[in-house]
Amino acid sequence: MNPDLRRERAAASFDPELLTNILDGSAENTRRRREIENLILNDPDFQHEDPNFLTRSQRYEVAVRKSAIMVQKMREFAIADPEEIMWFKKLHLGSFVEPVGLNYSMFIPTLLNQGTTAQQEKWLPSSKGLQIIGTYAQTEMGHGTHLRGLETTATYDPETQEFILNSPTVTSIKWWPGGLGKTSNHAIVLAQLFTQGKCYGLHAFIVPIREIGTHNPLPGITVGDIGPKFGYDEIDNGYLKMDNYRIPRENMLMKHAQVKPDGTYVKPLSNKLTYGTMVFVRSFLVGEAARCLSKACTIAIRYSAVRHQSEIKPDEPEPQILDFQTQQYKLFPLLANAYAFQFVGAYMRETYHRINGDIDQGDLRELPELHALTAGLKAFTSWTANAGIEECRMACGGHGYSHCSGLPNIYVNFTPTCTFEGENTVMMLQTARFLMKSYDQVHSGKLVYGTVSYLNDLPSQRIQPQQVAVWPTVVDINNPDSLTEAYKLRAARLVEIAAKNLQAEVIHRKSKEVAWNLTSVDLVRASEAHCHYVIVKLFSEKLHKIQDKSIHAVLRSLCLLYSLYGINQKSGDFLQGNIMTESQISHVNQRIKELLTTIRPNAVALVDAFDFQDVTLGSVLGRYDGNVYENLFEWAKKSPLNKTEVHESYYKHLKPLQSKL
Repeated sequence: MNPDLRRERAAASFDPELLTNILDGSAENTRRRREIENLILNDPDFQHEDPNFLTRSQRYEVAVRKSAIMVQKMREFAIADPEEIMWFKKLHLGSFVEPVGLNYSMFIPTLLNQGTTAQQEKWLPSSKGLQIIGTYAQTEMGHGTHLRGLETTATYDPETQEFILNSPTVTSIKWWPGGLGKTSNHAIVLAQLFTQGKCYGLHAFIVPIREIGTHNPLPGITVGDIGPKFGYDEIDNGYLKMDNYRIPRENMLMKHAQVKPDGTYVKPLSNKLTYGTMVFVRSFLVGEAARCLSKACTIAIRYSAVRHQSEIKPDEPEPQILDFQTQQYKLFPLLANAYAFQFVGAYMRETYHRINGDIDQGDLRELPELHALTAGLKAFTSWTANAGIEECRMACGGHGYSHCSGLPNIYVNFTPTCTFEGENTVMMLQTARFLMKSYDQVHSGKLVYGTVSYLNDLPSQRIQPQQVAVWPTVVDINNPDSLTEAYKLRAARLVEIAAKNLQAEVIHRKSKEVAWNLTSVDLVRASEAHCHYVIVKLFSEKLHKIQDKSIHAVLRSLCLLYSLYGINQKSGDFLQGNIMTESQISHVNQRIKELLTTIRPNAVALVDAFDFQDVTLGSVLGRYDGNVYENLFEWAKKSPLNKTEVHESYYKHLKPLQSKL
């Protein structure tokens, strides 16, 4: 064990194990997760290749092999619970991404959310065992987030009781679905439904694309890999073109909407039910943002405790770079973000399952808020985590640029979340639609509930279009509940500003659509403020549930840092709304520096509490034992360029030049 890390852990004011239990949900969850992880770590079939020295084709093949072994082992170990499957996969795959991932994250959830009982009985057993390998084909070459613009068609033929699927244009070719290129043999295809001469919008269809047994594309199907990308080297993101391709009527997922044998269309209770899979994935991505930012913080903070550089006082030994205030200012707010997102991710999972249960009982009242909240929080957390991972990489100096740090791999595999399952700016605008509807409800005399209930406190009468609420308030910067109140006032103010500006543009432009576009910057700001408030509120509420005093103290410091750093970054909003004074903002900035000092002795213990195995981090810099430099040298020796002392290119190209000298 590196002596610096040993000292850091000994100096912690709390037991990381207790915090790990909180993050896992209980001590029993921690025990079970580690039990599953040990099944993998102690199994010789689960040896990890370093992906950094493999070609793309090799990475794909290794990942497919790992996926196949994983399914066999989950059967052998009787692992069936969704949460346990997730633990198993994360450790088993290590730094690899899973080519069959969409089968579990989108294909199966869509069957569960939108398939009838008969459809689930037909396809679920095979898809769970990978006889059917499914993907989710929604995005097209010409359209992604704008779902109404998708061009793929599914036209019902009552004579044969089949749907005829077509990709009528080049831009309608399905493009980007993971696992589509070479791995999957089925796809859930989102297509515009035509029946009895009328279009009824997007619906989901189970489409066989490759023959079982030979894996050859079926007649009428053109499918393949779209080529190298910024990351995701193991994933065969693919294209799919369909030419008059017929599937049985029963292949339309009909839990909510139906097409009768004669072509009669039966509409769903809500059009939003069609997008249930995206809502599920967006709620999952909030937790993924927490996980990836937590990994990056673990690597950067452990390395910053091991790395000694420069000097604070002349003629003294080089200090740990974690002792520099600037390093703490880079990393500790990100650590606070990681903890905040961990708690928000858990909240989103619970909320999704609760509301989804209500939907199954026919209660759709909370569906609009769930849709808005998952869209906004997916955008907010992925933007923050994406920038945070890169900040962690740069905080590791030159070594952070090397793949040995693990940070480039985390970054390139996380950054697509800012665009898939809805481009983030568009997601924020979807949240804004819900906020504007809620605002209008309040002004028509109705109460709103849930996360937007703060709008009920808005004054009901306005004379001038640009007039917005101003609330006198005293903010206690050492009280998380008081800071939550400040964020609530900021959100209410920015929602009202956006609503008033939108109303003014509608009056001036006579077009709601043009007015919406011309107010969109204000609308995104309002959505960001709403999401920020929700996260601060959830973090603050979490503190009330913590019994252990030492854990409460360290989480309270992180909660304060998260809240105060946000005020620091958005100080204009708090000043313009008279929510805080200039003097208070100065105190906020000073308090942030004090909190850096408070958190410093616990920094390593706080990342230890995330409880990542070294194989999951995939980082030489972030090793638990801190033995960075010895292993950095060993890692470099494995480079394929070092297989021979003299590379063959020398004899081909350089030696002829030198022989002339």
